[in-house]
Amino acid sequence: MTAEERKLITHLDKCDFVEIHKHFMEKTEARRTLPREKKQKLKEEAEKLQQEFGYCILDGHREKIGNFKTEPPGLFRGRGDHPKMGMLKRRVMPEDVVINCSRDSKIPKPPAGHQWKEVRSDNTVMWLAAWMENIQNTFKYIILNPSSKLKGEMDWHKYEVARRLRGVVNKIRAQYQADWKSPEMKKRQLAVALYFIDKLALRTGNEKEEGETADTVGCCSLRVEHVRLHGKADGQEHVVELDFLGKDSIRYNNRVTVEKLVFQNLQHFMEDKDPGDNLFDALTTASLNKHLQSLMEGLTARVFRTYNASVTLQEQLRVLTRGLPDYPVQKEMVESGIALWFLPLPQWDIVQPTQEAEDSLTSKVLAYNRANRAVAILCNHQRAIPKTFEKSMQKLQQKIETKKAQVTEAQVELEKLKADLRTRGGSKSKSFLRKQQRLLKLEEQLARLHKKATDKEENKQVALGTAKLNYLDPRISIAWCKRFGVPIEKIYHKTQRERFAWAFNRADKDFEF
Repeated sequence: MTAEERKLITHLDKCDFVEIHKHFMEKTEARRTLPREKKQKLKEEAEKLQQEFGYCILDGHREKIGNFKTEPPGLFRGRGDHPKMGMLKRRVMPEDVVINCSRDSKIPKPPAGHQWKEVRSDNTVMWLAAWMENIQNTFKYIILNPSSKLKGEMDWHKYEVARRLRGVVNKIRAQYQADWKSPEMKKRQLAVALYFIDKLALRTGNEKEEGETADTVGCCSLRVEHVRLHGKADGQEHVVELDFLGKDSIRYNNRVTVEKLVFQNLQHFMEDKDPGDNLFDALTTASLNKHLQSLMEGLTARVFRTYNASVTLQEQLRVLTRGLPDYPVQKEMVESGIALWFLPLPQWDIVQPTQEAEDSLTSKVLAYNRANRAVAILCNHQRAIPKTFEKSMQKLQQKIETKKAQVTEAQVELEKLKADLRTRGGSKSKSFLRKQQRLLKLEEQLARLHKKATDKEENKQVALGTAKLNYLDPRISIAWCKRFGVPIEKIYHKTQRERFAWAFNRADKDFEF
C-alpha cells in the first residue's frame, strides 16, 4: 500500500474483497468454458514454450527440465500458522538469477534490456538456474525433471542405501536397546531418540532462528509439552502420547505403546522441567546425525524412514494378498514383526489378511492402496479432506443405489424364470442363461463400486502420493504387479512411470527389498 492508503486502511478485516474474489472466479470460469479451438491453441503455445525452455543437454543427452518458470509476485502463504504469512513476494528479475551451464554451451539470452546476475560453470551441482527469494532468504532452483537419467540414478542409490540398512538394522536396534540402561544421560537420550526415529519414523528436526519460521519440531527439538505419559491407557501399558507440529505444520498426534525402559527414561528426562524445556536437552541434531553416520556410512533419519516405509509396504502386501502364493518376505521381518510393530495405535484393521488368490483386479488395487496407507500413516502423511469429496461421494452413492436397483430387478426376473421352469419342467433356456449372466455381471459391478467407495472413504485424509514418490522403492510395487497380473497403470500414472523408468528393468517378480 502507498503511504496514503496506509493512513486510510488500518484494518484489513474491514475491507470488502468480494469484487476481487468475483473477478478471479469469473476468470476461472471463462478458462473452463473456452471453446475447443481456443484450448488447443493455448496448448500449442504451452508446448512451444516447453520445447524452447523445457529441455537441456546433459552428458550429450536431451533431458527434460522440471520447472522452467519463476513464481510471479504475490503474497507469501507458508505452511500452517507461519509468522511471515502475508509478506509480499517480489518479482524475480533477470538481475537476481544465476545461470549454470557448460563453458562451451549456448548461454540463454536474458530479456531485452536486462542481464543475468552471473553465468557460471559448476559441474558439482545439479541446478541450472538459481535465485534468492526475499521472504526466507533461501535459494530457489531450476533443476532436472524427476524422470531424467541423473535423477533416476540418485533415486536408485537412495533405495540401495536403505537396502544396506537391512544388514545392520538388528545390530543397531540391539545397541540402542542396551544404551537405554547406560549411566550416561547423553547416551540414554540418544538411544531413546533413535528408537523414536526407527519406530515412529520421526524426522530429526533442525535448529532454526526464533520467530523466523513456524513452530515446527522434530525428534531432537521435542519439548516436554509435546509428550504425555500414560502408565495405562486403551488397555495397554507404557503408552506415550505425542502431539506437535511436524514438517509443513502438519500435526503429529499419536499414542503408541513403548518398551518399559523407554517409558522410564522419558519419565526421567521430563523430571523437574518446564513445559517449554527440551525433552532431549543433552542432544543436538548435529550430534544425532554424527552418531547415525558412525553406525553406517550414509545413514540418516531419512534412510530409516525409507527402509521402514519400504519394508512395511512389502510386508503389508504379503499380508493383504496372503492367498496368492509365495510372496517373498525377509526372515527378519517375520521374526521381529517389523511392519506391525510400529503401526500407530489404535491398530488399523488393514493389517488383517482379507484377500484370496482369486481376487479381482479391483480387490488387488484396494489391497495395494491399503498397504500404501499403512506407510502413509507411519510417516504421518496427511492431507485436508478435498473440497469435492462430499460431492463425489454423493455421486458414487447414487451410482451404487442405481446399481442395487438393477440387481434387485434382475434377481426378480430370474426368479420368475426359475418359477416358470419348475412349473413347465425342461432344461434352462438361452433366455434364462442370458438373465443369469446379466445378474452376475451386475453383482460384480456393484461389488466394484462398493470397493471404490471404501477406498475413497479410507483415503480422504491420507496423502498416499508422498510416500509412493519419496519413500517406497518402486521395485517392490513393480514386482508385486508382475506377480499378481496387475497392470502397472493401476499403481503408477504416466508421470510416475516416467520417473521410475529406471526400476522397470531392475525388478522381476521375485524382487525383495
